[in-house]
Amino acid sequence: MTSLRALRASCALVACGFSTAAFAVEPSASNPEPGAWQKHEYSFQFLGFTTTYSCDGLAGKLKVLLIAAGARADAKSTPGACARGFETPDKFARADLTFYTLAPVGNGENANPPTSGAWRPVVFADRSPREVRLGDCELVEQFRDKVLPMFATHNIDNRMTCVPNQLSGSLINLKFDVFAELPAARKK
Repeated sequence: MTSLRALRASCALVACGFSTAAFAVEPSASNPEPGAWQKHEYSFQFLGFTTTYSCDGLAGKLKVLLIAAGARADAKSTPGACARGFETPDKFARADLTFYTLAPVGNGENANPPTSGAWRPVVFADRSPREVRLGDCELVEQFRDKVLPMFATHNIDNRMTCVPNQLSGSLINLKFDVFAELPAARKK
């Protein structure tokens, strides 16, 4: 019941133009499920038309997206080898990702160490998370295609529209449920 109220409140905030990132909905402790951490390593190479990132800038944005999508807080996103060096925009920016996602454990499987998780809603939009801007549309799109499949997700509502070389007409609108660690489990 509490989750339904929180979801309705989030929907009302979105309808009024507010970002739900500022009012993050925590996973519900009422329906906890056992989960197991899965390690992922990925070399992310960005190629976009609207925005150019430095390798360290790309790494920073990717870490924000990882954490917002439900990755464990110790996620690492390090700049890759870039031809133009640090702090200089590069058409072929790279970042190396190392992160853990929580996956539900089915009957008969053991999670070692056991962790409790629950499904929670996530919204990517302009300024949700607050570091994401409309110019990041192609980055969110590539994150959705290349990295999001590594997460336990369902109910994906993809209404992304990225217009190359312009912000006008672009829209970041990606919603999904992710299996995430319960707040009580994070404190241990």
